[in-house]
Amino acid sequence: MTALDPVALQVMTGALRAACDEMGAVLIRSAHSPNITERHDCSTALFDPAGELVMQAEHIPVHLGSMPDAVAAIVDEDHTDGELWILNDPYRGGTHLPDITLISPVFHEKDLIGFAASRAHHADIGGPTPGGMPALSVTLEEEGLVIPPTRADDTTLRDLANRMRNPEQRLADLRAQRAANLTGIQRLRGLAERHGPELLTTATREILDYAERRTRAALSGMADGEGTAEDVLEGRDGDIHLRVKATVRGEHLELDFAGSAEQVAGNLNCPLSVTKAACFYAVRVVCDPDAPPSAGAWRPVTVTAPKGSLLNANPPAAVVGGNVETSSRVADLVFAALASFAPVGAEGQGTMNNLTLSGEDWTYYETIGGGQGACRDADGPAAEHVAMSNTLNTPIEALEAEFPILVRELSVRRGSGGAGAHRGGDGIVRELEATEPMRYTLIGERRRHSPHGRDGGEPGTPGRDLVNGDRVPAKTEGRLEKGDRLRIETPGGGGYGPERNS
Repeated sequence: MTALDPVALQVMTGALRAACDEMGAVLIRSAHSPNITERHDCSTALFDPAGELVMQAEHIPVHLGSMPDAVAAIVDEDHTDGELWILNDPYRGGTHLPDITLISPVFHEKDLIGFAASRAHHADIGGPTPGGMPALSVTLEEEGLVIPPTRADDTTLRDLANRMRNPEQRLADLRAQRAANLTGIQRLRGLAERHGPELLTTATREILDYAERRTRAALSGMADGEGTAEDVLEGRDGDIHLRVKATVRGEHLELDFAGSAEQVAGNLNCPLSVTKAACFYAVRVVCDPDAPPSAGAWRPVTVTAPKGSLLNANPPAAVVGGNVETSSRVADLVFAALASFAPVGAEGQGTMNNLTLSGEDWTYYETIGGGQGACRDADGPAAEHVAMSNTLNTPIEALEAEFPILVRELSVRRGSGGAGAHRGGDGIVRELEATEPMRYTLIGERRRHSPHGRDGGEPGTPGRDLVNGDRVPAKTEGRLEKGDRLRIETPGGGGYGPERNS
């Protein structure tokens, strides 16, 4: 096949990126739950016929870095035009159970030309705990409905939704995902019709190769060597140790998590797909964040973790906290290890501060932003959702209109960022009052240990969670009565460099 000239390559890259962005817009505007419409807890992407990620919208790293494994779970099946696949099994390319993936094959005439995929965090996934985010789960089945890779039609979607709380909202969100996939199908098929399937194939191949070259160029600019980093997760029964060794050899990077803890009897375990997603995010940030967001950028990177370890768990281990919290720590570890080779900022809050609230006929889930780490030439951003989360907050107006909740405070947690030549960003204070009885679940990190500063910068202030003024554990479940207040104070980011003398 004839190679594309640089201008044509950029045009096709832009067209595919615009298609993914449009898919995301359709999903967000068509969904019913605030988790998607307000917080944008969803992601969209396009794949080639072999299942390689060609392009993604700039949505959620933990979704997108693991989505190729979901497509890999169905890519070798016999596909027909118009069919739809659904899955959420973390050990078949999913993340945690509330994240449901829909995958649609795309045909031009009779030829398979790719796949359109969407993933969204659903406000409920059935099971014993509303919201599918239990703090104390041990097995996957305790976290909700497990969906293996399954061909789906509207009846299938309705049957699955009926096994979850608020089934009409669940079905509406699933249909919004299907609409997003249909948009991807139309745009990918339109490119094939406009430019010819051969040119589309050439373009997708060259986008992958171009992203690969850019990552290789970044790695080749680093000195060969090894960098290591260690950190902990805050388990209910004590700290859980994680370790990574980063090895740069020419144009290749190996990330080896040997020495990390074995999988635990809790839910901080990760399937390998989630571990890889966190690694790919960190590598992209350090190497070349402007390269096309495709699987080509990951080709020079090898990620290994011992089977049966916390970062490559065996089923049926629970994983709901691994997706949101362990993934954040993995990204921190990789950044720290790569600091031996390239400029890296101080640590951000390192947690998603997961909160689930539920009543008799409703569920609500959110992540809460916090302080981000300073870097060598700037203070850290305050009160931000970034890194493995990259979602939005639910506005006060939407939260109070939709649920029996009053927001008593939403503010910047002043002074929580670490001191330094550049200060870490401050966290957030979010205090909610229940206007009727409800359940709550908290899954957070960085409550016992602070986000680290870098190059002499001070650590950020750890987070804390309180019910009616009394501190509660970072991973806990409980009940709020009418008038009770739940207060979440999220961590500040680490500072960078020694504080200047005044």
